[in-house]
Amino acid sequence: MNRLKRFIASTLLATSGVAMLGGAAHADEPKTLRVYNWFDYITPQTLESFKKDTKIPLIYDIFDTNEALEAKLLTGNSGYDVVVPSNVFLAKQIEAGVFQPLDKSKLTNYSHLDPKLMKLLEANDPGNKFAVPYMYGTILIGFNPAKVKAVLGDNAPVDSWDLIFKEENISKLKQCGVTLLDSPSEILPLALQHLGLDPNSKNPKDYDKAEALLMKIRPYITYFHSSKYMADIANGDICVAVGYSGSFSQAANRAKEAKNGVVVDMRLPKEGAPIWFDMLAIPKGAKDVEDAHTFINYLLQPKVIAPISDFVGYPNPNKDATELVDPAIRNNPNLYPTAEAMKTLYTLTPLPRDAERARTRVWTKIKSGT
Repeated sequence: MNRLKRFIASTLLATSGVAMLGGAAHADEPKTLRVYNWFDYITPQTLESFKKDTKIPLIYDIFDTNEALEAKLLTGNSGYDVVVPSNVFLAKQIEAGVFQPLDKSKLTNYSHLDPKLMKLLEANDPGNKFAVPYMYGTILIGFNPAKVKAVLGDNAPVDSWDLIFKEENISKLKQCGVTLLDSPSEILPLALQHLGLDPNSKNPKDYDKAEALLMKIRPYITYFHSSKYMADIANGDICVAVGYSGSFSQAANRAKEAKNGVVVDMRLPKEGAPIWFDMLAIPKGAKDVEDAHTFINYLLQPKVIAPISDFVGYPNPNKDATELVDPAIRNNPNLYPTAEAMKTLYTLTPLPRDAERARTRVWTKIKSGT
């Protein structure tokens, strides 16, 4: 899944003193753990503390798309010991046989993980055999309260997908700007759900129905993009966006820092939404399996993972870390879903080839508007 990460210079990681070297090129170095993670998805202090506490040499490389990671994994020799795919990609990669099962006897902190979230993840990793979750988030609605109120009044359905999918609402919001993620694997499930269909439908004909719904509202969509919306909503250039939960938290902070008078709010729609996870896994060709387990187990400590959530703006799946996370994050039900909201969330799963083709065809038509 191509989620927007925080726009913090990647040089932060370089200043942590962690070698930013290509793992595969240094396979001859003995006893060096190699980790491949999203580009600004950990605090430099976490990496320094890990090296200090465990005495394990560490090479930490970064990527910015699941596709970049997958390309390395499917070669069968990624050169890394720990990687961080998103859950839908994880499922495909498990099928391809690129991971080795975790040795849970080496994960003494495994019990800190929230069992409800682990149950959800069984849709992508049956039995939670190959990976543990690192961070998670949802797809939801971000909005500018003042601009939405000016257009739709006090009773605007900001807590419902009706805000987007009902023409009577989005047609009025067009004047202040509405954007959707440029992601068929995330937007089309929302349309299917709104129609009362399975968000993970394998029936190509269901995608024709989703197409009809989206084509009806297509004239009112300002653009499709998976990152631009964050700056635009923080600047007041758009008033509604469908995007990633943490990105709106970051946009709200940007607007406050800019002191531009813009307020960014967000809502997890009452009907439910997709929930995604970034997962810690060990490739089958890993050279340092023992230390890979040590690294994963280290991140499962509540005192270690909580500051990372503070830094990246996303919740973590560690039930015992919640009270340690910044109250602005953990007390926001749109970032940390309530137990009741969790019942409405669903994971996305890979589609068979014919359904995938149908989805791609439909998305091309929707984006072109013809």
